[in-house]
Amino acid sequence: MAETVTALSEQLFALLQKEKLVLLSTIDSVSGAPHTSTISWVYAETPERLRFAVDLRSSVVANIKANSKVTTTFFGGGTVNVIYGSARIVREPLDGVPFKLVCIDLDIESIRDAMFYGSRISVEPEFEKTYDKRAADKLDVQVFEALKKA
Repeated sequence: MAETVTALSEQLFALLQKEKLVLLSTIDSVSGAPHTSTISWVYAETPERLRFAVDLRSSVVANIKANSKVTTTFFGGGTVNVIYGSARIVREPLDGVPFKLVCIDLDIESIRDAMFYGSRISVEPEFEKTYDKRAADKLDVQVFEALKKA
């Protein structure tokens, strides 16, 4: 059996120092079913912890309050990485941003390469903001600065 990986490699840590497309899975607080959201305001605070922000009104907040177990999934290093861990609310609301966000930490319990055998990701998915680019860039800077101060 392979050894359990409990911290980000240098490569994955570096990838998570800037905005990244990440799938966040929680357990729905009402139905108990899996719930997946796409987030991008996420960064690796340390090799053992991710920090991210979501809207205060997001169901993610209630889900984490009810059940702290989460996974995050992202593309990087030619593969699909899944991080398992426990999430907790750090700041509600997050200071220094123009609307109400919640700062959440995810303490990493394990990391798994979820790519199927004999393959690799050759091109990672990309996204673009569909609203005013200048406003989006300004907001991203505000959010990441606030996350680092929380």
